[in-house]
Amino acid sequence: MADFTILGLRVVREAARRGSFSTAAERLGYTQSAVSRQISLMEQAAGQALFERHARGVQPTEAGRIILRHAEAVLGELDAARQDLQDLDARPPGRLSVGAFSTALAALVPRALAALAEQEPHTQIPLREGMSPRLLTAVARGRLDLAVVTQPQQAPDGVEVIRLLDDPLLIAAPPDHALAGRASVTTAMLRNERWITASTEPGATLLGAWSEASWRPDIAFVARDWVAKLGLVAAGLGITVVPGLAVPAIPSAIAVIRIDHPAAVRTTAVAQRAGTPGEHLRRTFTEALRDAAAELSAQLRHRLR
Repeated sequence: MADFTILGLRVVREAARRGSFSTAAERLGYTQSAVSRQISLMEQAAGQALFERHARGVQPTEAGRIILRHAEAVLGELDAARQDLQDLDARPPGRLSVGAFSTALAALVPRALAALAEQEPHTQIPLREGMSPRLLTAVARGRLDLAVVTQPQQAPDGVEVIRLLDDPLLIAAPPDHALAGRASVTTAMLRNERWITASTEPGATLLGAWSEASWRPDIAFVARDWVAKLGLVAAGLGITVVPGLAVPAIPSAIAVIRIDHPAAVRTTAVAQRAGTPGEHLRRTFTEALRDAAAELSAQLRHRLR
């Protein structure tokens, strides 16, 4: 018994479209006898006639219409596979190795990565989390193509730093805290609070961005992980400083309050090596980061109203 074949399906589809074996043969570049032979083999595989023959041409039988419906699906998938392979040959998959500090990975970088994946679906994107100084070194040494960092005072040689946004530093407090209902607080209002920080040294934490040298905060708990910090805050065990970039990941039950101090801000930037391969991907990802930063800034303004 004959089997259904790709060639036979193509001949059946063309004959049904043209209503003629001879016209189908012309369109496919076959002889009429070759087309008739393929139709005969397909009818043997189906076990019944696929076309009604008339003096003025042919038309599919009910069985022919069933075969034609499946032929369209099968041949459509094969055409799509062929196009995908052609696209792969035309543009091999790209690669962009990305680094970011932990807070940027809460929402900023994931949104930009999603946008890049939509525009460049075949791009491989290795991701590395780390502290900004180490990420800058990795970019300088060519281990990363691009990194989202806190803007350094001086970038390593050969590294270009592009400002993304000025990220405000905020206070996260328990919902029943005395400061929770305020839109903003001064640094003087925070002196007697109990703090949850990533280090016992204030200068090594976000407090160091705006605290006064004479002030020694009352550090109640040390926790490096943001989930742990926010858990301690939610339990009413203290307050902590959070960057604006982290706010989308902060539960709505936790109060977020502005710090009324000009230095309570941290600039976030993109570091990359200029003139290296992958310029298109770096530019596309940087634009995606800018869009994500604008979106997050708008969300932050809405929450702080």
